[in-house]
Amino acid sequence: MYAIGFLEGFGAHVLDLARAGIHAYAPFHWVPLQAFFVALVVLDPLVVVLVVLVRRAGVWLAGAVMVMDVCANWAGNWHWLKGDPAGLLHLDGLLVINLFGLFVIASVLPLQHAMVQLKPDSRPGEARRTTARRRIPRTAPPR
Repeated sequence: MYAIGFLEGFGAHVLDLARAGIHAYAPFHWVPLQAFFVALVVLDPLVVVLVVLVRRAGVWLAGAVMVMDVCANWAGNWHWLKGDPAGLLHLDGLLVINLFGLFVIASVLPLQHAMVQLKPDSRPGEARRTTARRRIPRTAPPR
């Protein structure tokens, strides 16, 4: 689900940039919001790669990206949300972003736990070093 959602977001941002160039997000008057939405062209596929490779950092990054994405969309669209709160229910608006954001945030900790169970070693070879028995040299019995 993460891969599908973040790839869809990546595609949407690529299309926005293809249509309007670097100024695709100029209607969002705050430059940090514009920069964040452009940065999602890198962040979204990075999340996908890390999650597909079963990296715990990918799950944390997914949560962070979605918190920032939902907040940025709310801040950038607040002007019309005040006038038309029912706009939240449109499938092409904030509804999908909010629902996916809730899904990601609700699943971060359970997914982290599952990944630890699936892949308990954080570094390759760590299990071999920690579980290897030490050989105690035997001394010859006294004669």
